[in-house]
Amino acid sequence: MLRITRKNGESVRVSESSLVAGKVIPSAPARRRGPAASYEELARVSARAWRPVESERLGEWELRAAEGFTRRANSVLPLGDPGVPLDDALTAVRAWYAARGLPAYAQTATGAEGTQEPLCAELERRGWVREVTAELWVGPLAPVADLGGEPSGVVLSREADGAWLARYRRKGVSEVALRVLGSGPSVWFATVPGAGADAPAAIGRCVVDGRWAGFAAVEVDPARRRRGLATAVMAALARRALDEGASAAWLQVEDDNAGARALYDRMGFAAHHAYHHYRAPESSAPAGDGAP
Repeated sequence: MLRITRKNGESVRVSESSLVAGKVIPSAPARRRGPAASYEELARVSARAWRPVESERLGEWELRAAEGFTRRANSVLPLGDPGVPLDDALTAVRAWYAARGLPAYAQTATGAEGTQEPLCAELERRGWVREVTAELWVGPLAPVADLGGEPSGVVLSREADGAWLARYRRKGVSEVALRVLGSGPSVWFATVPGAGADAPAAIGRCVVDGRWAGFAAVEVDPARRRRGLATAVMAALARRALDEGASAAWLQVEDDNAGARALYDRMGFAAHHAYHHYRAPESSAPAGDGAP
């Protein structure tokens, strides 16, 4: 059997005996222009890169839970029709999360064709509160790989080891959190070792999914910032993603992270859409979860 990845990231399997001819689509055009993508494609790609430990379908909506580790893994992703009237759907969402001792969140998006401005308005009309807004940015992958020059000092691994976790901003990572961090079609972790027994100087994470490479958890020791370490980490991950056939990149960045936004802008990324997490009325945020 052969596995073929479509442009939208979907994988299909065909019998090798049925193949008449084929070729790998080159990624070179990504060097010259940014990738075109629909909101739905990016929503599904980003969801596959950060999987919950438990999920359930409500029509075309997906309810996701991971014991409160990040809102993205503990919110309903309302793509399409829930199969029931909106009020009934929201009641079911709240009951599902309440049964797990979690506040009910809905992840929505605005600012691009096919996004969910009407749903946001309906949530707000029903008292749901927007708590977090961030943006999803996209860009060509090959220029990111070119930025780092020759590889130096960046170690790639399939697992988030103890050293990587020592630099990760969320401390006391649980087994559930490790499952979320390791989820995705093809996951890579990058580490720039620190001095001696110190925590790493920099880390990063990348998930390769068809034509897309998604970057996350790019963090640098505050004492070693502005030395190109974040660029080196992303470049090393980008080179590995190119080797696996990716040609486009995406990442998520919060509105108030001016330093990261400036860096990604220089790398050729641009905002595609904004995404939001709405909390149901009378729900409280999970302890220690201040980020999307």
